[in-house]
Amino acid sequence: MRGATLEGAPRDPDGGAPRLADIAAQASVSEATVSRVLNGKAGVAHVTRHRVLAALDLLGYERPVRLRRRSAGLIGLVIPELTNPIFPAFAQAVEQVLVRHGYTPVLCTQVPGGATEDELVEQLEEHGVTGIVFLSGLHADTSADPARYAGLTARGVPYVLVNGFNERIDAHFVSPDDQSAARMAVRHLAELGHRRIGLAVGPTRFVPSRRKTEGFTEAVRELAAPGEELGEPLVQRTLFTVEGGQAAGTALLDQGCTGIVCGSDLMALGVVRAARARGLEVPRDVSVVGFDDSPLAAFTDPPLTTVRQPVSAMASAAVDALLEEIRGNPVQRTEFVFQPELVVRGSTGQLRPVDA
Repeated sequence: MRGATLEGAPRDPDGGAPRLADIAAQASVSEATVSRVLNGKAGVAHVTRHRVLAALDLLGYERPVRLRRRSAGLIGLVIPELTNPIFPAFAQAVEQVLVRHGYTPVLCTQVPGGATEDELVEQLEEHGVTGIVFLSGLHADTSADPARYAGLTARGVPYVLVNGFNERIDAHFVSPDDQSAARMAVRHLAELGHRRIGLAVGPTRFVPSRRKTEGFTEAVRELAAPGEELGEPLVQRTLFTVEGGQAAGTALLDQGCTGIVCGSDLMALGVVRAARARGLEVPRDVSVVGFDDSPLAAFTDPPLTTVRQPVSAMASAAVDALLEEIRGNPVQRTEFVFQPELVVRGSTGQLRPVDA
């Protein structure tokens, strides 16, 4: 049997029949077991059958038609962009959960000059999607018309909204606790001795920005000594980009901040750039805290202290809520709020005395 091929088996990438020996070696099973799996015979353990099919995939062979997975349906995933590392991370987490449930994810990204969210939704509906997951979409923008989501409900399209609670929309929401995230960042800087703390965050019309500002303001006020009069919070609103963070960082450094909390990791990198542009070192002269804990945050220079979004847990909750809706067992339409986690790395440090 060594080197034998299987009649009727899927073609290999070069057009020939796959060799049983290759598949058997990859799966660590016998050639007879491979033959039984590919012919759909009984008497093979589920784990072993899965191992053989995985070997087929790894070797680049197409599965026989009778062994291919049948999708439970298409699920649209609408995200703003791919340039911010947190969005691909979220997309991957959501897609992994969908695949485990047998659904096929369809990723739709809004790029400058490309289709709008409404146009993407229209295209998804034309393709007969079973449901849609929106990540940081127009639902998070308080200046946008929420009627578009009511329209989806009226047309019987289940959906779930991630990041950006909007009380005008009757839907399932999944969010990190943005207020808590800002508070823990401020308290971390305060424990390091910082008193002049600023916030670089996005425009007020975005719900996550508004919530982070509220949490930041509360935490800064808690630091005030009895009877101490506080001025306006040191807040700079900007774009969620490195360039936006650099502009906000420059302004906050001009205001004497030694600690800066940021609305995203990309903004935090911009603040680090602003500090270095004026000859300051991070964290020796200024401490910086990001938000997201995007995949590369641990590998920046210095490694970024940040507040981690629980991406996997949020993705699972979003898909679970959506599937309950699809199955006709809707849970209460509310906001599921997840607690973030402070991840301390090298971009924050003890406040250095002025005369040091």
